[in-house]
Amino acid sequence: MATQTTASCTGSTLLQPISEIINLPVDQVNFVACQLFALLMAVWFRLYLHPSKTSPFIRHVVATLLGFYLALFCFGWYSLHFLVQSGLSYSVMVFVGLEHMHKYCFIVTLGYLILCQITRVYVFDYGMYSADFTGPMMVITQKITSLAFEIHDGLAKRDGQLTPSQKYLAIRRMPSLLEYLSYNCNFMGILAGPTCSYNDYMAFIEGTCYQPRHQENANGKENGKYKQIEPSSTNDVVSKLCTCAVSLGIYLSLCKLLPVEHSINDDFISSTPFHLQVIYLYLAMLALRPKYYFVWTLADAINNAAGFGFNGYNKDGSPRWDLISNLRILDIEFATSFKMFLDNWNIQTALWLKRVCYERCHINPMAATFLLSAMWHGVYPGYYLTFLTGIAMTMAARAVRHNIRPHFLVSDSHKRFYDVVTWAGTQVAISYTVAPFVLLAVGRSVKFYRSWYFCLHLLCLLVVVALPVKSRRQQAKEQQDSLKDNQTDLNTTDNNCNQKDKAT
Repeated sequence: MATQTTASCTGSTLLQPISEIINLPVDQVNFVACQLFALLMAVWFRLYLHPSKTSPFIRHVVATLLGFYLALFCFGWYSLHFLVQSGLSYSVMVFVGLEHMHKYCFIVTLGYLILCQITRVYVFDYGMYSADFTGPMMVITQKITSLAFEIHDGLAKRDGQLTPSQKYLAIRRMPSLLEYLSYNCNFMGILAGPTCSYNDYMAFIEGTCYQPRHQENANGKENGKYKQIEPSSTNDVVSKLCTCAVSLGIYLSLCKLLPVEHSINDDFISSTPFHLQVIYLYLAMLALRPKYYFVWTLADAINNAAGFGFNGYNKDGSPRWDLISNLRILDIEFATSFKMFLDNWNIQTALWLKRVCYERCHINPMAATFLLSAMWHGVYPGYYLTFLTGIAMTMAARAVRHNIRPHFLVSDSHKRFYDVVTWAGTQVAISYTVAPFVLLAVGRSVKFYRSWYFCLHLLCLLVVVALPVKSRRQQAKEQQDSLKDNQTDLNTTDNNCNQKDKAT
């Protein structure tokens, strides 16, 4: 096993002895070791390269060089793809006109990512690398495409054409090459992200991230009282590291006991009652999620330790360090709707999809967003089956929420009963939807759905047909019409009152 692990690793083999002792692939050991090293560097970065002690130029240079070193240690020569992708996209930004720059940049960046994913899966053995070099490229793709749209918003559009969030994120000057590389490849996010906006990252580098933010209260009461003192992230970092330790322990303990692949085993399907198959699938997915909790929470802790991620203050004056957090574990595990689960899972990716696709696509934005998400994740057929199923699930969940939920809001007991039922339904629906994402291949995914008789697909179709829901645009139009009607009624009432006053 160790020989195979060494042969399949393109990064450093310095930690090979540790890999053999703990019986894990050396590329996974490299990843965790690099993240722990990045955590130490983040503390050093905040203490010794604080904005009050050094210039933004030095902070950019150090963050970028450390990022390149970690990439080389983990992925070897494959990390050159990070530079090629970033270089091609920056060339598009510089040499293509502002009017269409964001579109070409989106095509080039996403196209290069997909090309690398195709070669990794279909040219090389897709099981060869347990630490995927296209993972960091996915985060870089998010950053580059977000940057391109934000530059277009800031330099090619008027403020009146932008939403409040687009206006805040808009970039008013072209970033230098150093700023661009630092944003894409800094040591805090090169391996596992999360993605962030360019303006937030520049505020962190320049030391202005502790000033009042655009979404704060206008009276400044909540944040103004504490804004002069730079907040400490120690408590949040320690808390997140504890979460990482617990998540890693749960994952290593349960992942081999409850493999998702067992749900398509012929003996398991033929000998296990259907309700137990449902419970097993839920438990298998529950055992799989801590892996993502560990990776994303550790990445968040690294950024917080460097001083990045401050998001204002709570009402009690305690600082919030969740600006770039990627998940909310309790909200995920106790989600009572499909939307609530998605809103709290991979948060920064959901924001990227919303800002780049959903808010800008004029034809069926929901389907376009799911399609982009599938293309961004990779070229395994299971990804596309998951996101196609996700479209049906989202439409059905929206129909249930709009048509059935209001009947259970008449009392607290009715609402609690509704929450329990929808929690169970949400967890089963998520597990059913995500199964092909884990199984990857078409044959295994179809076999799984066939063992369930495609029951949730058919149920979603029945719900969508029986409980139609108006589109968001129709709802918005009706709200505008009702506001106009209310304004007309108010004007009529005012006129009547004025006439009575004159008569009096």
